[in-house]
Amino acid sequence: MDVIDKALQAASKAHEQQYRKGTDIPYIVHPVAVGLILLKAGYREQVVAAGILHDTVEDTDVTLQDLERDFGKEIAELVAGCTEPDKSLSWEQRKEHTIEYLKTASTEIRAIACADKLHNLRSIMNDYEQSGEEVWSRFKRGKVQQKWYYTNIIESLRYVGSFQLVDELEQEVVRLFN
Repeated sequence: MDVIDKALQAASKAHEQQYRKGTDIPYIVHPVAVGLILLKAGYREQVVAAGILHDTVEDTDVTLQDLERDFGKEIAELVAGCTEPDKSLSWEQRKEHTIEYLKTASTEIRAIACADKLHNLRSIMNDYEQSGEEVWSRFKRGKVQQKWYYTNIIESLRYVGSFQLVDELEQEVVRLFN
């Protein structure tokens, strides 16, 4: 079985009965969109598969050991690089960790993280167009903190050089927050 198909099946099972924050949209739409963004940008199938699986360890019962067993060490390491290490930390601490980590992460981890943020912003923009400022009430932190986070993510992703997806992310940040 193709690794992308296998990742789609595994992510679908892992995220079954989960929904996007504050909506009735099945959660699986997000990892699939992340994979499509990476595929469209020309990334290897292992990177696309890791993009599809990027939230499984953070948001489901799937472990990195499960991913390594089922998909191999490379994909498990890519997913590990996109997983927040400690959900017990405050939102600010977790986001600051991500901002710092992405400065020196591998190119492929940075691409997956960027595709993740890009789809999140596009989803927020779509919801914003429908419900206005009310959209910010869905998040642990509001518009000001979200703008801070995404602006700093862009700086981190550009720390060792830019790439196409970062430019797209910046366009979405400008569109949503300005």
